[in-house]
Amino acid sequence: MIGKLYEEVDVIQAESLKWKDGMDLFAAEKEAARAQLSSVENQLQSMKEKSSVQVRRIEELEARLASELAKAEYDAKKAKADADAFVAVYRANAKAAQIQAREATETANTRAHWVAELAKCRSRRDTLEEIHARGFDLTEEIKRAKELEADAEALASDDADDDDDDDDGSKSGSESREEPDGEETAPGDNQET
Repeated sequence: MIGKLYEEVDVIQAESLKWKDGMDLFAAEKEAARAQLSSVENQLQSMKEKSSVQVRRIEELEARLASELAKAEYDAKKAKADADAFVAVYRANAKAAQIQAREATETANTRAHWVAELAKCRSRRDTLEEIHARGFDLTEEIKRAKELEADAEALASDDADDDDDDDDGSKSGSESREEPDGEETAPGDNQET
């Protein structure tokens, strides 16, 4: 019986050695798993830190992009406003140039009218002086013709310097003078015949 007991003790010892080896192996695997878990935790922590750095960087880039976008929109609005102002000034200048050209044309036409009137007055005066030289008394008509000639000459030379308001006044004055001028021609012609 003692031999049996020794055999049982040997079997139990062998099993206990197996269990002990299994426990040692399990402890080693546990340590390896802990080391691996620690390594994974460190990697995870590092990734979290990198991720948070990237998130902050993305947020900074988004903020900078929003700022740049706002600045670009402001610059675009300002450029549009400047362009609109430039166009408005250009249109105003073009309109003013058209008005000036029209005024210059009107002034030139008015001056040409008065130069023609001056030529008529001179011709009329010359004609009256020729008739007077033939013995007809046209002193009064010649005097009036000289006055009209002087008025026409003044208007012809003043039109280049005057504004449109003065031109309108001189036109109305000239039109009122033309009628007496025409009346004078008729008596002179009647005397000549």
